[in-house]
Amino acid sequence: MSAPSSSGPSSSGPSSCGPVPLSVLDLSPVPAGGTATDALRHTVELAQAAERAGYLRYWVAEHHLATGVASSSTPVLVALLAAATRTIRVGSGAVQLPHTAPLQVAEQFGTVAALHPGRVDIGLGRFDLQKILAMHAAGRTGAAPTREPAPERVVDGLLVPQPGRYLADLTAFVTLAELLGISTDSPPQDYRREVAAILSYLDGTARDATGTPLHVLPAEGVDVDVWVLGSSPGASAEAAGALGLPFAASYHIVPHTAIETVEAYRAAFRPSDRLDRPHVMVSADVVVAETDDRARELAAPYGEWVLGIRTGRGARPYRTPAEALAREWTAEERAAVADRVRTQFVGSAARVADGLQTLVRATGADELLVTTITTDHADRVASHELLAAEWARRSAASAAAGALR
Repeated sequence: MSAPSSSGPSSSGPSSCGPVPLSVLDLSPVPAGGTATDALRHTVELAQAAERAGYLRYWVAEHHLATGVASSSTPVLVALLAAATRTIRVGSGAVQLPHTAPLQVAEQFGTVAALHPGRVDIGLGRFDLQKILAMHAAGRTGAAPTREPAPERVVDGLLVPQPGRYLADLTAFVTLAELLGISTDSPPQDYRREVAAILSYLDGTARDATGTPLHVLPAEGVDVDVWVLGSSPGASAEAAGALGLPFAASYHIVPHTAIETVEAYRAAFRPSDRLDRPHVMVSADVVVAETDDRARELAAPYGEWVLGIRTGRGARPYRTPAEALAREWTAEERAAVADRVRTQFVGSAARVADGLQTLVRATGADELLVTTITTDHADRVASHELLAAEWARRSAASAAAGALR
């Protein structure tokens, strides 16, 4: 199946891995004892390895004020990756609105796409810093639920956990808002309008306040795919559906809402010039190794890494498996990250591929987006290579079986 285009994808919910492509989400993790330069060089190397392995897309995240990840300037990193690869699509997963103005998003990614046509994705995220500022002013912290959450359940074989219970220090987010010039007095975000503005700059339909056409070069008319990313059945899912755009749902960050988020997008979908039917990508956190035991060892630091993010300390350099296994946990800490740890797909390529097929079946995903963090870069590259080989083997077997029917 090809990437979304003006004619739309050819499938709206496959049930096997055959027509479902794999893509990569990379945070440019800083290795223990390493630097941001090391992390960025590893990102370029992993993108090249992903291209050789047959992944469809390679997306980079946007994180700020974190000591453990180096993917903060997505358009710059996307440009570097496009220049370092030949065929794989590259993009943002996601550039955050309103951190960057819609005009800047169109100009920045349009510049890259003008030189690499047909290979650039603009993945758009939404981060409501005003809401966080209001929570901070009211003395609220993090994700302490106001009511008892829904019980854990299994949907078509897929674990839908209870959300993690944790109290976060919001200070870093308050600092980020100050640095970006966002305050409680800033105009409220109209996410759908922001996304629509980007589309108008790309499509050449933008107008100023007097109705005079605006020409945004080099963005106007470039060959790019525009995606919306979301983790809840709210503004992002509704905007993607209403504007007829492909949508990426986050099982790897907020697994307890992923199914409802996809359903909300599909319910809101209206055909557009870009897409004639809903098209869904679902993300998953994976670690693959030659054996299940080795994969579990490589994944050992993951819980502590998630805990740092959720408690407001931010992503830290990834610890070694030995350090992680020696760590003593409190019951409260384990509860804070249990949803993420238990929904990480860890094991041999066959075991992880089984889990990802379950994710496809439960969500009807048209594509999957996998993200992996390990202490050593070589293990991360190997994880992606092993998974791609197993997925390709299953895809070929599925295609052969289909040809015989």
